[in-house]
Amino acid sequence: MRKKVIVIGLDGLEPSIVESMLARAELPNLAKIRAGGNYTRLKTTYPAQTPVAWSSFATGTNPGGHGIFDFISRDPETYLPDVALTRFEKPKNIFSQPQAVNRRGGVPLWQVLTEVGVPSTVLRCPCTFPPESLNGKMLAGVGVPDLRGSQSKGTFYTQDKAATAQENEQLVILDSGIELTTRVIGPRNTRQSPPADSSCEIRLRVDKGARKLVIRTGGAPTLLEIPARGWSEWVRLKFKVSMLQSVSGIVRFYVRQLEPLEFYASAVNFDPAAPMFPVSSPANYAKELSEQIGLFSTLGMAEDHNGLNNGRLDESAYLEHCELVLAERERLMRFELDRFNEGFFFMLYDTPDRVQHMMWRFRDREHPGYEPDVSPELSTRIEEHYRRCDALLSAVLDKTDENSLLIVLSDHGFGTFRRAFDTNTWLWKNGLLALKDNRKPDENLSEGFPQVDWSKTYAYAIGLGGIYLNFKGRERGGILGEGAEAERVRKAIQSGLAEFPDTEAQRPAIRSVSRREELYSGRFIGNSPDLLVNFYPGFRVSWRTAVGGFANSLLEDNKRRWSGDHIVDPESVPGILFMNRKARHNHAQIIDLAPTILDYLGVTVPQFMEGKSLSSS
Repeated sequence: MRKKVIVIGLDGLEPSIVESMLARAELPNLAKIRAGGNYTRLKTTYPAQTPVAWSSFATGTNPGGHGIFDFISRDPETYLPDVALTRFEKPKNIFSQPQAVNRRGGVPLWQVLTEVGVPSTVLRCPCTFPPESLNGKMLAGVGVPDLRGSQSKGTFYTQDKAATAQENEQLVILDSGIELTTRVIGPRNTRQSPPADSSCEIRLRVDKGARKLVIRTGGAPTLLEIPARGWSEWVRLKFKVSMLQSVSGIVRFYVRQLEPLEFYASAVNFDPAAPMFPVSSPANYAKELSEQIGLFSTLGMAEDHNGLNNGRLDESAYLEHCELVLAERERLMRFELDRFNEGFFFMLYDTPDRVQHMMWRFRDREHPGYEPDVSPELSTRIEEHYRRCDALLSAVLDKTDENSLLIVLSDHGFGTFRRAFDTNTWLWKNGLLALKDNRKPDENLSEGFPQVDWSKTYAYAIGLGGIYLNFKGRERGGILGEGAEAERVRKAIQSGLAEFPDTEAQRPAIRSVSRREELYSGRFIGNSPDLLVNFYPGFRVSWRTAVGGFANSLLEDNKRRWSGDHIVDPESVPGILFMNRKARHNHAQIIDLAPTILDYLGVTVPQFMEGKSLSSS
């Protein structure tokens, strides 16, 4: 008897929405799974973030056991923000490539399965870049950068000479006219002095009569004809980075308008057939997939939320892009399910998370970004997407037999994000963070704390809720010693922030502050923030604090299109868990899933896994 475990992750599905839709009979496939097995809310991680939670899913440990505590970490030598998921090591010589290193530690369940000869198919799990060798196949997920090394940097093209670049984008000013030549910006060549961008020339022609933009790409396909307010197919381009080397990438274009011409290019993704860094294991697996199902996005954060945040895309264009991404994932899932017959299968759909981040304001009348004119039309887009996710489960149920354990889960829930709290400004106001030359906090202070006087600073905030103490011997300019002085600082922060009031919103913004030793254990605990801020629903850390900066005020309205979030007290945002078999209890944690999967497949659960099997037999 060949046993199978099929796990479908629907990132960010919110229990209250799922339960309401189940009550209205709007999610028939999830209802079918529940009827034959079990449904419960799922306890998530501290903090409730995608890379943190899915790493705990994979390893069966708290974050102290795998070392992923946030999207953003800090370098104690420089105090600068850093991507927490991967790092790139410099090449050993001018002829070799930089090396990508996965920062997730611990032992994931597919490695446990590999040791006993059980195969795995792992598709798009976060924190799997670069992919590791395993008995089976892996396609990396969140953590894969674009060709420039960022997490998603698109390019906006415009004939408006006064246009300025928005956050995390590149801007190209076009000449006037209807026949133009411009370029797609590729990877940065850091071996040159000074470093320079590689690029690929493209030629444009505006066809006013047919209402389309014609692009001669110099790649494949060589010709694109894109209607106004439409997306192109993928195009493969080559970027020359040296006399002897070219790098292949793929990009999509969106035509915003034809007169004057404005269009948008997605971040340039690694070409799955020839990636700059491996995105699959075996290394040629991504190429095989692209030959079977067509080109697909390899970027970890594939849905172009930056384009919408910056106003380069509208909601309609963004949702269309989300559907393109979702359809790619569904083709991938169906292809692999058709040849899956034993072991472990995992597929993650990130798109529900991205849709909710960008669409939540339309369902929340109290949100600062609520728009009375368009919100009624867009207020049900999240539910529509949930129905779309439920529909794709039909193919999964078709492949589930009496020897299959089927698990459908989300890693955390969701809610509104109305108000932003600037933790660094609070630390400054309370004498725990000092600025040079009697400066006062405002958003004009650069990211990365260049104006902070570290000789007088006891604590600082960076990331999505973490606070670090400025310890001697750990931070470059540390002044705190362990003992009574550090304890005084911890207590001051905990007592000062607990139930912190937002007088304008007439409700508290922060529930409590947790110490890392209360939350974490394991070999990586030393990499975690010293304190974690637990926000009430509706509040979150400010955008500027997250990257080592300051906002203009302690609390301010969140006016960005990114209007939903889950970086609050994790008790407020549990995930969901459906299984087609009965569970031992309804108090499941995300760390219980790895032991449950191993137990069902008849594999001994390692002692390092903290979770417990949910299997009732």
